[in-house]
Amino acid sequence: MGLLQRIFGLGPKVDIGELIAQGAIIVDVRSKGEYAGGHVQGSLNIPLDQLDYNLKKFKSKEQPIITCCASGMRSGSAKGLLKSKGYTNVHNGGSWHNLSHYGK
Repeated sequence: MGLLQRIFGLGPKVDIGELIAQGAIIVDVRSKGEYAGGHVQGSLNIPLDQLDYNLKKFKSKEQPIITCCASGMRSGSAKGLLKSKGYTNVHNGGSWHNLSHYGK
């Protein structure tokens, strides 16, 4: 089970509100069309297949980053990608609906 938890970004719960207070950014990895249909206000839309090419949009590798998508699957993959690139403070926020009340 531990392997599946690491792959999909599941694990100990974090305080999303606290992360946002610390300057976390919410990265929505859904397609542009999905994002246009609704999203967390203030979130950054970088589709999963373009994430690797847009790493320069992040201030630092220590910046808190919360990934989200429709269900949590793509955001789990995004978390794994960012971790593999050296980003140390990445969290899978799951569905964007779960994060919608955190919008800026």
